[in-house]
Amino acid sequence: MAAAVGSVMARAVARVSTLLAFGLLAGCAGDAATGSGPDGGVTAASWRPGMEKVSADFHGLAGWIDDDHAQALPALQRTCRWVAAQPAGKPLGSNPAAGTTSDWRPICEALRGLPNAEPETARRFFEDHFTPVALSEGQEGLFTGYYEVELRGSWTRTERYNVPLYKAPKRTKRGLPSRARITDGALKGKGLEILWVDDPIDAFFLEIQGSGRVRMSDGSVVALGYGGQNGHRYVPIGRHLIDIGYATPEQVTMPLIRRWLTEHPGEARRVMNMNPSYVFFQLRPDVGARGARNMELTAGRSLAVDPGHVPLGVPLWLDVREAPVPQGEIKRLVVAQDTGGAIKGAVRGDLFWGHGAEAAEGAGVMKAKGRYTMLAPRTTSFTLAQRR
Repeated sequence: MAAAVGSVMARAVARVSTLLAFGLLAGCAGDAATGSGPDGGVTAASWRPGMEKVSADFHGLAGWIDDDHAQALPALQRTCRWVAAQPAGKPLGSNPAAGTTSDWRPICEALRGLPNAEPETARRFFEDHFTPVALSEGQEGLFTGYYEVELRGSWTRTERYNVPLYKAPKRTKRGLPSRARITDGALKGKGLEILWVDDPIDAFFLEIQGSGRVRMSDGSVVALGYGGQNGHRYVPIGRHLIDIGYATPEQVTMPLIRRWLTEHPGEARRVMNMNPSYVFFQLRPDVGARGARNMELTAGRSLAVDPGHVPLGVPLWLDVREAPVPQGEIKRLVVAQDTGGAIKGAVRGDLFWGHGAEAAEGAGVMKAKGRYTMLAPRTTSFTLAQRR
């Protein structure tokens, strides 16, 4: 996941994808309305419109009429904040269909008039201002999940809180120490400790996610963001569990890895140190996960993508199966708001699940298959040409 560069690097180096970082191998219309969370849609939408009310170019999006499109508006509003801060005519990305800030400003002006839109009003807003644009020729890809970690911490070291989280040291010509050296105390006493937490496994998973929150012993909650990396390559420890016969590649998930580390305290440190990469942090003024361009993430509606293929900030219609939700399908409107080191390719995504135990469980096991469709501004020369 500077704010923008920091988030990109957090995902590119620290998280390296919630699932693939650990060494994993890489339908029909739904009838459920989706809520704000990844599994928030299992109840049929009572307001479901007839197909004759839906814009013709949206008929091909399976499940489109069942979504609560208003749930995606807060994520899109963050795109508009970025647009407002950019010069006119700046492209949103390399795909010309995404348009420029000039194409987006009328959309953002219309969005300001929808602070508390009903689902039907929100659906019409997207149909009026966007048109679906395929991003691949029917190709399917892998969709994983990530979440915001919550740890327990203290401002001072105690018997319980004895695992330091460091801010980045100054780089030298010799480079920075490996994880093994850092956990052995290479940075101890240099004034780099931000705070202390009570679980080295939680600290390790915080690095994978790239950011998180810490509930302090004094009752406060603080936010941590990505603050740098030691320059060593990432080695997925999930591969070790496969090599020792503990699991197959298909079985390896974050919960499984956490369970193994917890059940083998005598080996956990050695195995985590097989990954020489180490992530540093910095305090953030506000609690809540943030993605690329410092955009606040929305649970169930923010997707990490490969910006080489999908412009950041655009709405995407997500259509995946084999997801860890009732009925196994996720069909909903999301917004491209983040990036990831293992999120590479024309069809590849990482869905943000929020924070808490349920988010951690869902994100940890998500290995869905499917595709997405970009919603492009109707006013761009590219989309106008496509309709001629």
